[in-house]
Amino acid sequence: MTAAEGGTHRPEAPETAATAAPVEVLGLRLKSPVVVGSGLLTDQERNIRRLLAGGAGAVVTKTIHPSPGPSGNERLLRLSTGMLNSTTYSRRSVDDWCAMLRRFADDELPVITSVHADTPTELADLAERVTEAGSTALELGISCLNEEDGALEDTPQRVAAYTEAVRSRTSVPFSVKLAIGERVRERIDAATASGADALTLSDTISGLAVDADTGEVRLGGAFGYSGPGIKPLVLAEIYGLRRDGLTVPVMASGGVNDAADVAEYLSVGADAVQVYTVLHRNMHATLRTIRQGFDDWLASHGGTVADLVGRSIKKA
Repeated sequence: MTAAEGGTHRPEAPETAATAAPVEVLGLRLKSPVVVGSGLLTDQERNIRRLLAGGAGAVVTKTIHPSPGPSGNERLLRLSTGMLNSTTYSRRSVDDWCAMLRRFADDELPVITSVHADTPTELADLAERVTEAGSTALELGISCLNEEDGALEDTPQRVAAYTEAVRSRTSVPFSVKLAIGERVRERIDAATASGADALTLSDTISGLAVDADTGEVRLGGAFGYSGPGIKPLVLAEIYGLRRDGLTVPVMASGGVNDAADVAEYLSVGADAVQVYTVLHRNMHATLRTIRQGFDDWLASHGGTVADLVGRSIKKA
């Protein structure tokens, strides 16, 4: 078995003086605030290990689901401002994932396990299983609108039910991933009041693409939109939350294309920054460019990541 397939190789991310002080998220000590978010690219052990070796502070797995359903019409549509996707959950079995998570734990790799299920009780069962397999940090991927064909009613009550169920069954830190939009402040309050250790903002938001020549709705409907178009919206949400006194850690997610985007999210109060959509082009080279670019940016501006986090709030 090769290291890429699950051996004992422990990849070392590049480290600079500017980022030598570890970033702490969900109990993990990260060498960089740049985290690879959950998606198709993080559904393979080899990819996860290569992304960590390429400089990611941590990697979030593709969302594990106990009964994800058969492989279906899961497609990606590139747009000028990002991407639409109709994907949902990993088709790998929970047993396969648990074996993979044990190998990550043995190698002390900073992997965050994304999980979801059809009911709060099933999600609690799944969280307990992956925790027993060695996962030390979780992200609850409870806001995937694609499962509901864009009709997910993500209420505060629903968020509270899932969060409370998981909290009752595991003591490991977890983040609740939520989409910005209607009642987001109430949903955030529900997550934090119910035991979430952190928040991930934002999941994809509903988006639609139409063929101008034919009028055909591409992909057959509205699905998850991600990319640069949502970055100003997520920035505004995190900025507002911090100004209103939110203190729990936040992982920003949405539209990161370069080092400046990372710096902007940290400035408004994010503790770490997830990058995903842009990695669909030249995945490993793109990640290295963003990570090294941020290290260089930070070095040129002086200070540390801690100095950068929340500086926009302090100046407001």
